[in-house]
Amino acid sequence: MSVEDPIQQRLEQRKSQRMLLLIAAVCLAPFVASFALYYFWQPSGRVNYGDLVEGVEAPAGAMAAHDGGKLFDFAQLRGRWVFVTVDSGACDDYCKNKLWKIRQVRLTQGKYPERIERVWLLNDTQPVAAAVTTEYEGTWIARAQGSAILKSLPYRDAQRDHIYLIDPLGNVVLRYPKDADPTGMKKDITRLLRVSRIG
Repeated sequence: MSVEDPIQQRLEQRKSQRMLLLIAAVCLAPFVASFALYYFWQPSGRVNYGDLVEGVEAPAGAMAAHDGGKLFDFAQLRGRWVFVTVDSGACDDYCKNKLWKIRQVRLTQGKYPERIERVWLLNDTQPVAAAVTTEYEGTWIARAQGSAILKSLPYRDAQRDHIYLIDPLGNVVLRYPKDADPTGMKKDITRLLRVSRIG
């Protein structure tokens, strides 16, 4: 064996190591890039119209129906997307406008309306007019004053200002601003229904 053989072997070994490191770097690059983009890069424009809500789950627990009928629990809506609004049973024009928006957005979903539910949480003991329940038939109406769900829904000035969206796993994912644009809401739910594999 010549003197040059160990040197040649070390050179070959280093070359192999460099090749392995290069392959590893190429394989890891997409993961590193996606991590960096997610945590350190804030895009100037966002995809969703509603504000993202993180770490809030719709608490399970039965609530009385507005008319004293069957109890309501968010757990029974698991597997569906749920628009939620909070307001008084007296339901003024702003309240009715929110109910109209979530009804119309649901109707725009063509063959998927059954994947969307609507919930109106009452934050007081005021009675709900029969004309309102008739016009917005299909909306779950529950008395929620003092409930865990009202305490968990984030808001800015007033909770009734917003419309919320809960995902099929029971997580509050989007919060819409006061006087929300139904076109923006429609785009959000259309996109979510298209890409979602749950609900």
